[in-house]
Amino acid sequence: MNITLKQLQLFICITQEKTITAAAQKLFISKPAVSMGLAELEKQLGQKLFDRKNNRLLLNQWGMLLLPLADEQIERSKIITRLFEQQTSLTGKLRIGASNTIGNHVVPSLLSDFRAVTKHHKQSLLIANSTTICKQIKEYELDIGLVEAYVFDQQLQSIRWLKDDMVVVCNHAHPLAKKKILSLTDLENQEWILREAGSGTREFFIKNIGEKLTDYLVTLELNTTEAIINCTSVGLGITCISRLAARHALNDKRLIQLNLELDMSRDYWLVCHKDKYQSPLLKQLIEFSLDWQLPF
Repeated sequence: MNITLKQLQLFICITQEKTITAAAQKLFISKPAVSMGLAELEKQLGQKLFDRKNNRLLLNQWGMLLLPLADEQIERSKIITRLFEQQTSLTGKLRIGASNTIGNHVVPSLLSDFRAVTKHHKQSLLIANSTTICKQIKEYELDIGLVEAYVFDQQLQSIRWLKDDMVVVCNHAHPLAKKKILSLTDLENQEWILREAGSGTREFFIKNIGEKLTDYLVTLELNTTEAIINCTSVGLGITCISRLAARHALNDKRLIQLNLELDMSRDYWLVCHKDKYQSPLLKQLIEFSLDWQLPF
């Protein structure tokens, strides 16, 4: 058996793209070449690696076993290729995923400090909700995720990272803004502006506030914190968001924080695939992130 790195790269690409056509376009080769390459790999292994469904290729149990090993071999080959090109072992590119609040308000400072210390400048950043980030980590499209929601998944390792406080806010003209301290009953029958399902912020609201209310209305569902802040500041409803994300609007008095008799703290999480090979670069980022503190 003589499995090549080219075959493993093709296998990983098909895993991520889900179709022969998309994989061929990404690799800049013909569809027959992709099909033949996959067929040869499966022939050498003596096992099919994908289930075919509606022209899509979905990993089967054998493909799932091969994926972490293939990823490790590709990552190690990159290290070997670069070994004599640079004096530092911190080579390669980091593919980082971050949920909305973290990606917009935390990661910029984190990466600035990481670059200053390590002199490594090749990173990509995807900002999406926690569910999307974790899905792409499982599919080996991202190396690491920084998210606001704890995700229980047997394929993922979640490490408690930073602390955050959530706040319920409204505009200055809202009737609730006049109350000094509020209870849950004050939040009944209110119109809420919330993040979309799958976000850590939405999950926090549901578990800590929504499930304790008998009646509330989601009047707007938005996928960016800035849009939520803008809609809340003009009186379209109240919202539950990160204090970190709302800090400028609170300082400018565009939003008023409602004082609730509730524990509004939450954790941020660092998420990796349990089976993914961790290069020296990825290990350095993980260690740096766990030691790092917010500068504000």
